[in-house]
Amino acid sequence: MPLDPRLLEAASADDVRGAVTAHLRDVYEAGRERARRRLESGGDGAEVARLYAEAADDLLISLWRFATEVLYPDMRDRLSLLAVGGYGRGVLAPYSDLDLLILRPTPQVSERAAKVSEFIHYVLWDMGLKLGSSFRSLRETLDLAQSDMTVRTTLLEARLVAGDARLGEGLLKRFRARVREADPTPFIAAKMSERDVRISKAGGVRNRVEPNVKDGKGGLRDLNTLFWIALSVDPDSARGKKALESFLGAGEMRSFREAIGFLWQVRIHLHLVAGRAEEKLTFDFQPEIARRMGWRGRGDELAVERFMRRYFLVAGRVGALTRAVSAQLEARQQKKAEGLSRGLSRLFQRKRVKLAFDGLVVEQGRLSVNSANVFARDPLRLLILFVEADRLDIDLHPDAVAAVIRSLSLVTPAVRRDPRASELLLHLLAHSRRPYRVLSLMNETGLLGRFLPEWGRIVGQTQFNMYHAYTVDEHTLQAVGIIDDIKKGTLEADHPASSAVIHSIVDPEALMLAMLLHDVGKGGDLGQLEEGAIAARSACERLGIDPRRIELVVWLVRNHLLMSDYAQKRDVSDPDTVRAFAEAVGDLERLRMLMVLTVADIRAVGPGVWNGWKGQLMRALFDKAEALFRGGDVRGDDLLPDYAALIEKARFAGVAVQTTLPQGPLEATSRIVVATHDRRGLFADMTATLAMAGADVVGAHLATQDDGMALEVFEIQNSAGEAYGLVEPRRLSILARALERAALKGARGSAHTVQRVSARRAVFDVRPVVRIDTGFVPHAVVVEVSGADRSGLLSDLAHIFSDQNFSVRSAHIACFGERAVDAFYLTDNDGQKPTDAAALDVLRQALIEALDAPLLGPEGRPITPVRASIRDVSVIGTNPVSKTPAPR
Repeated sequence: MPLDPRLLEAASADDVRGAVTAHLRDVYEAGRERARRRLESGGDGAEVARLYAEAADDLLISLWRFATEVLYPDMRDRLSLLAVGGYGRGVLAPYSDLDLLILRPTPQVSERAAKVSEFIHYVLWDMGLKLGSSFRSLRETLDLAQSDMTVRTTLLEARLVAGDARLGEGLLKRFRARVREADPTPFIAAKMSERDVRISKAGGVRNRVEPNVKDGKGGLRDLNTLFWIALSVDPDSARGKKALESFLGAGEMRSFREAIGFLWQVRIHLHLVAGRAEEKLTFDFQPEIARRMGWRGRGDELAVERFMRRYFLVAGRVGALTRAVSAQLEARQQKKAEGLSRGLSRLFQRKRVKLAFDGLVVEQGRLSVNSANVFARDPLRLLILFVEADRLDIDLHPDAVAAVIRSLSLVTPAVRRDPRASELLLHLLAHSRRPYRVLSLMNETGLLGRFLPEWGRIVGQTQFNMYHAYTVDEHTLQAVGIIDDIKKGTLEADHPASSAVIHSIVDPEALMLAMLLHDVGKGGDLGQLEEGAIAARSACERLGIDPRRIELVVWLVRNHLLMSDYAQKRDVSDPDTVRAFAEAVGDLERLRMLMVLTVADIRAVGPGVWNGWKGQLMRALFDKAEALFRGGDVRGDDLLPDYAALIEKARFAGVAVQTTLPQGPLEATSRIVVATHDRRGLFADMTATLAMAGADVVGAHLATQDDGMALEVFEIQNSAGEAYGLVEPRRLSILARALERAALKGARGSAHTVQRVSARRAVFDVRPVVRIDTGFVPHAVVVEVSGADRSGLLSDLAHIFSDQNFSVRSAHIACFGERAVDAFYLTDNDGQKPTDAAALDVLRQALIEALDAPLLGPEGRPITPVRASIRDVSVIGTNPVSKTPAPR
């Protein structure tokens, strides 16, 4: 085929490289445009990836021929251009590297070969393309493939693009012959080990809500690993197809094609939206990709949430495919068993361990079945299989997993209502060795969702907010595991109160069942809590749970946010608040269960969400409520006597400030106390100064003496959630001097300007909510606000309170991802409870305006915000409280 005349004309241009680059850029973009149009018309992702690779092929063939036939012609100097790695497989993402091998026959590099290589590289770099290239001799390449697993992997998928066909095909023929002759076991073991390391680096959990499409668990790299394994077994198979078909059944091959098509579609969209080689599907990209792929919202479930649920279901299928291939490899003795060694199988045999039913076997250290029909004889064996695996503390063999998946249709309504099945589930929840592991296995096979339809509705479900790090099902399973860790004492240092009370809980099965069901109402029309209570009741009744236990489980599900809301959004030092909480809880058994459930729920949200400050608040609320249930009383904390000396010092000096670093491992805030003469706007000036110093206020208490001396106590952290000044105590001293100046002369400047935030933050539309509760406590109005978190927000709110003649008695500051939820106990300036409805309504409007202040995204990148899916304010006072007593 003759070269394009325009390329031939470029040879006589003054700037040859520039002319060639300009022409090939146009040709390449035309090819990429064809691929983009196919994507937009709904083309399969793998098909579109092949079109991008074809565009690159056309570019490289033209460039190679120009360099070797026009610019530096010499037919005697043999050279070949090969595509290797992913590009060698014939697929390419829009901004992926071009992995190339320029092959020469001998170790010596001719002057002409060096010039050809240099010209090709410069043109591709001028076009802005990223290269992963090598320039090797045939012998060097074969030797490296023998010793270097990475080189061997890239050559498994290599193909000739241009140049001397005899040289290039000769390399591939000799390489594949060596692969055929070699034992594939070391290569397969290395690839599976690489997979484990890669997944560990990417987070180790398949259901992280910002997954890595390429390298994450259940992503494209997992499918690529299956390709590599297939090619190591049958290197002559086109793209490993023949070998894969020998590993996977027809249905599994269909799942494989669907998964690779979907994941490639997501990855290509991600590259195009980002305009770069982006592989992490972060929040700012998710809504736009969902829109481009045609997803629409349904009911209260956002389009982006439906899209991401689909993503995680596909990722789960990839995991099942990996297990299926592992099973086949082990059957062929081409891969060492994962987990425990073969010696463990022999150990079980020597000990003659009795298994629960005929048909169960321990194979290569894992529990398996000897027939796919073993479950048809008794569907309860599906559950018993997992009970046995946990009892023996061994993993399931991939054959057993495959058998479970094929047998899910055996789980009928009659099985779901079988009392023996209920007993098995409760055993796994409350009495198993490692409930997180065994329930996760059940979830991966689909058995948990098949047996509990309520659970099935939350598998892969996401919530579009920055607070939750995992899908709903993964979050819940981690919470179950955390309760088990608390019970075993492994988290006593972090959770001393929960560790102390968990063994006093009368009904641990009810606690674990409530934990498993606590979020099954998410996405429902009636709201998470009411839908959850309805679903929990339905599940418990089907399981044949005793009616009194049903009421307890339903109460825990409906009220699982109650303790968190009281601790983080109310004043736990206020006696009326503590009494209201105790009345809502009802008895000591519920209090214990709610404490443990709440701790596990918060900790399982994601890394770093639980912190020492939350622990302090929870313990304080628990201790005071427990005292009430034991017949004691609760008194308020009177700050003034504790700081009498500081107040006296301030009376003569005008202001006095005292700072205190955490006093023990369970404290997570620094305390800074300001004593000064009271004046209008004092609290606003203090919070503005704190904000400008980078101190996050998580709690504040204020008191004023009859003589006008004011005391303001702040609990503060840095932006990382650590006690402010703990690492650098000097910062706390500087802040103290700044507060002294602000108390006497007012705050310097404003803490708030229109802020630019990251694209991940800007994509969330956080709608402001203000709730004013005039009946919660007798001595104050409780104002709860919810809106977009930003620097200086507390200061702005404090100025509003001051300007409208309200006095803050305490402030309770919480942040849930992109959303701030703050609560304030307000009186008027005379210390009385406000009663003017019109004034409170004016306050509400002013607060909403402050909460709705604009946040700007990154310059040069338009962002269309999407409603953040998270509840706005606390549930306190919004849900009925069941008075049914807990079982004793």
